[in-house]
Amino acid sequence: MARDTNVRLWSAPRQVVGDVLAIGRPWFWFVSLVPYYLGFVLATRRMLPTVEQLPTLAVGAVVIGPLVWVSVLAVNDANDLRGDLLNPRKAGSPLTSGRISARAARRIAAGSGALAVAVAFAVGPLFAAGTLAVVVVGWAYSAPPLRLKTRPGADVAVNALALGTVGQLAGWAMVRPLDAFPWAMAVLGTLVGAALYLPTTLADLRADRISGYTTVAVRLGPRRTYLLGLALWTAAALLSLVMAATGTVLPRTMLPMVMVLVPLLIVAYHRLVRAEQTFRGIVAVAVLFLVPSVTFVLTYTGVVS
Repeated sequence: MARDTNVRLWSAPRQVVGDVLAIGRPWFWFVSLVPYYLGFVLATRRMLPTVEQLPTLAVGAVVIGPLVWVSVLAVNDANDLRGDLLNPRKAGSPLTSGRISARAARRIAAGSGALAVAVAFAVGPLFAAGTLAVVVVGWAYSAPPLRLKTRPGADVAVNALALGTVGQLAGWAMVRPLDAFPWAMAVLGTLVGAALYLPTTLADLRADRISGYTTVAVRLGPRRTYLLGLALWTAAALLSLVMAATGTVLPRTMLPMVMVLVPLLIVAYHRLVRAEQTFRGIVAVAVLFLVPSVTFVLTYTGVVS
C-alpha cells in the first residue's frame, strides 16, 4: 500500500496538489494570518501596508500561512493516522483514505518546513529563526519522543502561544523591533487561543480515548475541560475590559462596546461550546470574537472614532 501510494504521489501532480491542500486545511491558515495582520496593525496604526511594505508582508504571510501549516499538519496526520482511522471526522482525508502514506506525509512535512525557513530568509534572519522554531515545535507537538499533544498542559500551552502570540509578533516584527511590542496583547491573545483550543480536544474526545491519546480532555474529562476553557475565555474578556477602561492598547472609546460584548461572549461560549462539543460551536464562537476584533482595528487605525 505505501509503495503504491508513493508512486501515485509523484505520478499524479493534480491529485498531489489537491491532497497537499487537504492536508494543509486552508481554513486553518486564517488562524495565524489574522493575528499576523493584527500585529501589523498594532505596529503601524494602518489597515493597509504601503507599497514598499507589501512584498515583505506578502512573503511573511505565505510562510506563516500555507508553508508552516502544511508542515505541522502533515506531520500531525502522519503520527495520528492510527487514531484518525477511528475518527469519523477524519474519514476521507488523504491519509485515512490511503491516497498518501504516513511516510509520504512526513516527507511533505519536512519539505514544506524547509521551504518555509528558506523563504523566511527573504524577510530576514530573525524571521527565519522564528519560523524554524515554530516548525520544530510543530513537530515536537505531534511526533515522538516528545509528542506534546498527549501531554496535558503542554498541548494547551503550545497551541495558545502559537495562535495567540506568535502571529502577532510576526506581523509586528515586519515593521518594528520586538522590544516595543505591547505585551498585554500577547497575554490577551494567548488566553483567547487557549480558550478556543480546549473545545477542539472535546470534539475529538471519543476517538482520542479509543486511540489511547492522553489529551487534556482525556485527562480532565469533558466538564472540567469545558470549565477551564470558560475560565480562560472569561479571563480574556475581563482583561479586554480592563485594557479598554485604562486605555492600554485598546482605545477608551471602545469601553461601552466592550462592556456590552463581554457578557455576550461569555454566554455564547457557555452555550455553544457546552452544548455542541463540535467544531461548529468553536467556529461560531471564533466568528463572534471577530466583532470586537474588527471594531478594534477600525478604532485603532482611526477609521472610526
